[in-house]
Amino acid sequence: MTSAATWASPPTRPPLIETLVSGVDRYNPSNVSILEDYLYHQIRSEEYDCLANLAILKLYQFNPDLYNPDVVINILIKALTSSPFPDFNLCISLLDERTAPAPSADEPDPLPQLLPLLTQLHALLHQCRFPAFWALYRSDNVEQLRDNYTVECVGFEDAVREVAVRAVKAAFTSIGSERLGTYLDLSKDDLKAYVEKLGWTLDASTGVVSIPPNPDNQIESTVVQENIQLPQLTKVIAHAAQTSSPVVSAV
Repeated sequence: MTSAATWASPPTRPPLIETLVSGVDRYNPSNVSILEDYLYHQIRSEEYDCLANLAILKLYQFNPDLYNPDVVINILIKALTSSPFPDFNLCISLLDERTAPAPSADEPDPLPQLLPLLTQLHALLHQCRFPAFWALYRSDNVEQLRDNYTVECVGFEDAVREVAVRAVKAAFTSIGSERLGTYLDLSKDDLKAYVEKLGWTLDASTGVVSIPPNPDNQIESTVVQENIQLPQLTKVIAHAAQTSSPVVSAV
């Protein structure tokens, strides 16, 4: 699980980006190209820096002429696989206040068409409806997003699988391999190799995958014991007697 400190300052963040994100220069429009280049580095390297990406959206908000729809879509794609963390919604909240320039006839803005699909994909991940996510993601409706964007995002599908793995680890001690395969969009040898990579155990005879114990999937009874001293109990009884006694009105 990502800690707040790691989320705010990823260890892979370069010193230059740290300076931009942490200081007043994050609002300097002349730095937007540096932050955009850093975003594309994240796309190519499987790294992720939400605060740096939010800084881009904030600059677009203040400077609508800088707006680049491809950058926005890539930011949302990276935020998509951070579920169940609220990164995607943080990005959307900045887009809602953005005043976009009029779209060019030669290069129409793809964001209005793709944003509902990205939002739907995020909702399915957030609700842990993984088979439905993969069905939508593989559908013809998402072809433009796959062919033009996620194909360039290194490790995107594996990042989605990590979202599913986090949910499975928190909810199961064992799960059928067929069911797990629908969550991960994997089958047969690919699923077996992925399970082994996770360090989980697959029983070939039963088809059951065992998940190692962790704090989230272990049910432990908790005994709550309260010690009340007699003087404290006496005060409680006396107070209850006073509040329950009838009020006598003077004649």
